[in-house]
Amino acid sequence: MTKSCAPFLLAYPKSMELIFEVREAEEGGYYARALGQPIFTEGDTWDQLRANVLEAVSLHFEEAAVRPRIVQLHYVKDELIPIEAA
Repeated sequence: MTKSCAPFLLAYPKSMELIFEVREAEEGGYYARALGQPIFTEGDTWDQLRANVLEAVSLHFEEAAVRPRIVQLHYVKDELIPIEAA
């Protein structure tokens, strides 16, 4: 019987993770929305978006007993590729 070297390094409740869907804004920059929470923000650069996401999460959960431990930024890029008829 072998034991794992790191039995619970990545073990955290899923409720402690907050995922943001990030897309490019039409006018430039990025916008992000949290999945499952009414949190929306934007930024002209990726670094500004990251800072704005952290600030928005902090403000949203300011009075909450449970806060997310991890924020995931999930970048989504839609691209339509035409397929020519053969």
